[in-house]
Amino acid sequence: MGIVYKKYLHGEKILGCNACKTHFATHDHIISRQFHGQFGRAYLFSNVINVYTGEAEDRNMRTGLHTVQDIHCAECATVVGWKYLVAYEQTEQYKEGRFILERTLLHYVSGA
Repeated sequence: MGIVYKKYLHGEKILGCNACKTHFATHDHIISRQFHGQFGRAYLFSNVINVYTGEAEDRNMRTGLHTVQDIHCAECATVVGWKYLVAYEQTEQYKEGRFILERTLLHYVSGA
């Protein structure tokens, strides 16, 4: 696979991988805290770093059918959430291109 170069965020509220503490996003990137994932509470983000995506698949979720990709931590490969590719309901299309991170899989990392 080659060398993985991680990016690091600066600030006080940095959310990272619970397993390896790799940085994903700042608290400011949270769009909404009103989501639920497989393990409970989840956050919708505008952007995340240090992740890679899996295969696209259609999933029936609480809000209808969506095409999504699981997102994995680039360091330890833990599945930490998913990325919305397509929302088939017009009222859900604001999610397209956005990311869900599961709260239980996140850790607040000390900022640099």
